[in-house]
Amino acid sequence: MYLTALLYAQAMTHIDHYAGNAEAFPILRQWDFFNHAGVSPLPRVAAAAFRVFARQAEADTYLVGTWYKDVEVLRQLSARLLNCHRDEIAFIKNTGEGLSIVAQGLDWRPGDRIVTTGVEYPANIYPWMEQARRQGCELVMVDEQSDDVGRRYVPLEKILDAASHPKTRLVALSHVEFASGQRHDLAAIGSLCRQKGKLFCVDAIQSLGAVPVDVQAMNIDFLSADGHKWMLGPEGAGIFYCRRELLESVPPLTIGWMNVINAQDFGRYDYTLKVDARRFECGSFNVPGLLALKASVELLLDVSIEAIALRLRHLTDHLISRLSESGYPVLSPRGSQQWSGIVSFLSPHHDQSELVATLRKQHHIEIALRVGRLRCSPHFYNTERQLDRLVETMNGVVAREHSG
Repeated sequence: MYLTALLYAQAMTHIDHYAGNAEAFPILRQWDFFNHAGVSPLPRVAAAAFRVFARQAEADTYLVGTWYKDVEVLRQLSARLLNCHRDEIAFIKNTGEGLSIVAQGLDWRPGDRIVTTGVEYPANIYPWMEQARRQGCELVMVDEQSDDVGRRYVPLEKILDAASHPKTRLVALSHVEFASGQRHDLAAIGSLCRQKGKLFCVDAIQSLGAVPVDVQAMNIDFLSADGHKWMLGPEGAGIFYCRRELLESVPPLTIGWMNVINAQDFGRYDYTLKVDARRFECGSFNVPGLLALKASVELLLDVSIEAIALRLRHLTDHLISRLSESGYPVLSPRGSQQWSGIVSFLSPHHDQSELVATLRKQHHIEIALRVGRLRCSPHFYNTERQLDRLVETMNGVVAREHSG
């Protein structure tokens, strides 16, 4: 279960500069922050990108600087993050927008099955519910279950079985489930989908920036992810991937001046959509958000996603060991293909919501509560000592309540 010392030592050569470094991550000065599965704090480089944009916008607007060239650099970096071509990347304002491009763009037929799970974040449920309502599709949600030690998971074989149904048209799945932290085996699911002619759409907001994602190796057709979680970016700036062969089969969700091939030729109307994924971009960008996301993605790629994943495995294993020692049941599955940066657990000693509020208000420790589960989601720059402090503080709250 635990990483070998050699593998971890190799990973730490890329991590050491950032672990506990409040200059690079100013949040460390005031908070033990463990909610990267919610809204991430910005690293200094991303905040600096915002400040540079604001100064330039105030003094010179677009006349000085390289805003739009830098946005195109981000497109290349995003392609590198996903192992795809830059022409398959579009910028979106949130995950739901990218999923809705697929849900509303495909040519559905009554009776088409859309397979997902019963524990998805709503952004990956409502777009498909709309197609069930509007187009007569059947939405199939595979249920979560518990293993013999109480870990919560959706069985891979049940997803594969539902995907194999003759009427299944598309599988829509989160790479990592937001409440349990289960990471699905996308390679196995994508392989089956490609073999059987099913489409595969992935919500990657809880994995991109934390674990490797390879859309080619995983046979992913569509992928959507906002940048404000594990990619350490701001809200409102995300990426959408559409496999090149499918670009012309999915019309844009919204139409504006930028979708077309001659977008800069304002006086000549030519409604011919761009041939690449930029056809999904209808108008002006969230430029400051994308510039900040660019800075964060550069940081992540410099450290390497593989090293970040090893560090997260180590940190979450460490946390689970401490939680188990103190009697806190862990709900997240931890198999080699299932673990993620999310650790969900319960406290038999506390009211869960009161505990979250106490940790935040009295101790400057931030975790989350999702569907009745405590959720801790550290990132690679957090430290073992911070996680120890979380468990020690929870134990101290118990002691004070009992003594009172």
